[in-house]
Amino acid sequence: MSDEYFDVVNDRDEPVGRERRSEVHARGLRHRAVLIFVFNAAGQVFLQKRSMRKDVSPGLWTVSCSGHVDAGEDYDAAAKRELGEELGLHRAEPPSRWFRVEACAETDWEFSWIYRTRSEGPFVLHPEEIESGEWATPEEINRRLRERPGEFCPGFRWIWSLLARHVEGRAVAGHTPA
Repeated sequence: MSDEYFDVVNDRDEPVGRERRSEVHARGLRHRAVLIFVFNAAGQVFLQKRSMRKDVSPGLWTVSCSGHVDAGEDYDAAAKRELGEELGLHRAEPPSRWFRVEACAETDWEFSWIYRTRSEGPFVLHPEEIESGEWATPEEINRRLRERPGEFCPGFRWIWSLLARHVEGRAVAGHTPA
């Protein structure tokens, strides 16, 4: 993994400095990330299986697309960039903001905006980032998380748990996918 720079932020998500990725993670500094759920018209969610080359959670299932916000970049620009880099989805506008989570141990000290968008694919998966991907209904995801939680990234399990009470039989969190 490259050692890019991130904005280090305070507890109000305000930049207070810049540091290398390796230092941010090693020291548990607050920083920023984006997570994007891609839905298809059938209400399925595209899941990605992280590449074995990843330094965090290699080979585990997670959200459709995710990444850090680079130093000097804003959340929406990062979401748009990550969709292009990881899935080959190039759009004029960023995906829709869905909700925000505070930096905490469960997010590895990342303030995160969670986004949602709609696409039927096909996707062009970035091989250094993603080993494979598949569509799954929210009910299938819930079942897999109950039966095989270790196959999913800890951060995904935590984010999904925020949504899970709203998932069974309905669109995720009661929202119709964008």
